[in-house]
Amino acid sequence: MISIDYTPQGVCSRNIHVDLSDDGQTIEGCSFVGGCNGNLKAVSKLVTGRTVSEVTGILRGNTCGVRPTSCADQLCHALDAAQAEARA
Repeated sequence: MISIDYTPQGVCSRNIHVDLSDDGQTIEGCSFVGGCNGNLKAVSKLVTGRTVSEVTGILRGNTCGVRPTSCADQLCHALDAAQAEARA
């Protein structure tokens, strides 16, 4: 399993923890520190078990209010970082 802690930028959450399968293709779990607690717990449940490409295809570019990003968009950045680590 590949695990990383990612520090998001421009959002209320302070940390995103991501666990990927050994091949870096499937999300085995994720959790957020800070942010909208109920919504981010729901996001974590919805993405667990899905492929990185499926999740990033849906969530990348999502915004929050007037911000150019969101916790969901920042999760995509965290998934990119975890996949980069899997390839290393």
